[in-house]
Amino acid sequence: MDDLWSAVAIGVGATLVMDGWGLVRKQLLGIPPADYALVGRWLGHMAHGRFRHERIAAARPIPAEALLGWGAHYLIGVVFALLLVAMCGAEWLRQPTLLPALVWGMVTVAAPFLLMQPGMGAGFAASRTPRPNAARLQSLITHSVFGLGLYGSALLLNAFKGV
Repeated sequence: MDDLWSAVAIGVGATLVMDGWGLVRKQLLGIPPADYALVGRWLGHMAHGRFRHERIAAARPIPAEALLGWGAHYLIGVVFALLLVAMCGAEWLRQPTLLPALVWGMVTVAAPFLLMQPGMGAGFAASRTPRPNAARLQSLITHSVFGLGLYGSALLLNAFKGV
């Protein structure tokens, strides 16, 4: 059970790192962070049987969409951390290594490329955005930062535990 809670903490920590990167990226590059309210809107419309939109920003707003979107964002981060631990084994929690976390972070970019972006109207791997290659690169960088966050959060957790 301790390993489960450790993976949850690592997922939350990695997602916080990813969100911190979004704020840094805005300051350094002028690229706005992801709008998780729109993710909440997309998810909220699923309850009514609508899974795909031409442009999610133009869809009818959903009550508490920001809360839903942010909650889903952190839940997904936790699920990704749990999957990393399931693949690498609980030993990774006690002796985390960078490579599996970084590679897994990059693999998780498949979720927005294959599910979220098409469902929200941006097309497969951001193909319907004004600058698809730039959007793809930013997604890959952001998910790589998530992978670094998985590793860093595991190291930090171990430091707090005195491992």
